[in-house]
Amino acid sequence: MDGIYFAGVEGGATHSTLIIANGNGEIVAKVNGDGTNHWMVGIPEVARRIAAMASEAKQAANIPDTVKFKCIGLSLSGCEQDTTNAALEREIKKEFPGLSEGYVVCSDTLGSILTVSNLGGVVVIAGTGSNAFLRNPNGETFQCGGWGHAIGDEGGAWWIAFKAVKTIFDDDDNLEKCPYDTTVVWNLVKSHFNIEHRRDMLEHCYASFQKSFYARLCQKMSVAASNGDELCQSIFTDAGRQLAKMISALTPKVDKALIDAGHLSIICVGSVWLSWELLRKGFIKELNKHKIPFELRLLQLKPNVSMAVGAYYMAADSLNFPMPRDYSQNYEIFFNYDGHKLTNGKEYLNGN
Repeated sequence: MDGIYFAGVEGGATHSTLIIANGNGEIVAKVNGDGTNHWMVGIPEVARRIAAMASEAKQAANIPDTVKFKCIGLSLSGCEQDTTNAALEREIKKEFPGLSEGYVVCSDTLGSILTVSNLGGVVVIAGTGSNAFLRNPNGETFQCGGWGHAIGDEGGAWWIAFKAVKTIFDDDDNLEKCPYDTTVVWNLVKSHFNIEHRRDMLEHCYASFQKSFYARLCQKMSVAASNGDELCQSIFTDAGRQLAKMISALTPKVDKALIDAGHLSIICVGSVWLSWELLRKGFIKELNKHKIPFELRLLQLKPNVSMAVGAYYMAADSLNFPMPRDYSQNYEIFFNYDGHKLTNGKEYLNGN
């Protein structure tokens, strides 16, 4: 299978990854680039960034730039609509005709699932934004969340940062007093946004709003929460609850064929999941409110595995190309939840 190459792109709001694999499923190059959400930067810029990453990856793999991919799978944030997905494909074909023979465009949620299984499953993304997505073996799909910060993004990094800022404002306005000391969070906000007064924050909320920059406050809050700040801890607990609510909303729509083994795999993607111990309490408490009739297994991709792998699997499958793969090498289980084992809803607060 020499000379046959597929590519897959994992595209987020803040950064992207492109991988080239040969016909044997072996990765020959992997490069990183800027965000490729077309709602944020526009379809022409997304096309340009993908082409630039592809050229860089080909150079790294010593593949002539004139060699076309057999197919490229684009698993991108914001690609949930057939019309805009088709528009992106047209743009790339028009502006970069030598890039690939074929294209498959889908959302980042589907790419995550395809990295761990060709049957389906659930993915919960908690990065800059948030989204939960179910794919059943028959191809049916269902979504909860993923509507962006103007409507949702609960449990994502932007939402966590926003909750911190909102709490400060409400407490100072005497609109809703915070039960915790706000000093640490207010100092984090001032430092992160380089402001001194609350009114200075309006620039970052409106005229110069940058969702990704705003969301980076979340990482600093995670450190503060781990160091014992109660307000930060409470916000992460609430974020865990929000992510569990998304899962609970999708479980009634899970096809029986997906849980033949007695469990449902949930792929957890995004930087917020790195703070699992801070999310855990709220996550479990929310699940305990629901009667979920099967075990949940929370998976995370292994450290060096990108959902771009699922994207190039998808590209190969679109051509019925027999690319070898071992899904078990792409993920690890970090938490099991089985509601049937609960006694008064308390086991998981201290245990598994």
